[in-house]
Amino acid sequence: MNDSPSKHIHQGRNVKRFREMLGIKQESLAYELGEEWNQKKISLLEQKEEIETSLLSQIADALKLPVEAFQNFDEEQAVNIISNTFNKEAFIANSGANFHFDPVDKILKLHEEKIELYERMLKEKDEMMARLEKLIGR
Repeated sequence: MNDSPSKHIHQGRNVKRFREMLGIKQESLAYELGEEWNQKKISLLEQKEEIETSLLSQIADALKLPVEAFQNFDEEQAVNIISNTFNKEAFIANSGANFHFDPVDKILKLHEEKIELYERMLKEKDEMMARLEKLIGR
């Protein structure tokens, strides 16, 4: 348990945030975690403040993220980092320097590419499952 009042990490909420950022539905994550999982169980999991390390590891594998993302992501800290980053960029822009760097555009582009990749992977998995079902005569 985390006894430090200054660093309150809600792991379930972090799972939800990252899952949504990746454009993955609860049903899809449930499918990745195995037969005993469903959308309702994922919803309940995302409400838990702490998640067992072994389960967090499975979720991290399914979402292709490091476990530390769920254990250490602190929204307040992230907002401060983003705020400071934008303030520095505003300073650079106002100083007359000719830098063109829009982190939001880059993040959106990476996010879109990741969604496209994930959709291709899901399609390939569905095709492979259909071939396997055909092979075993389902």
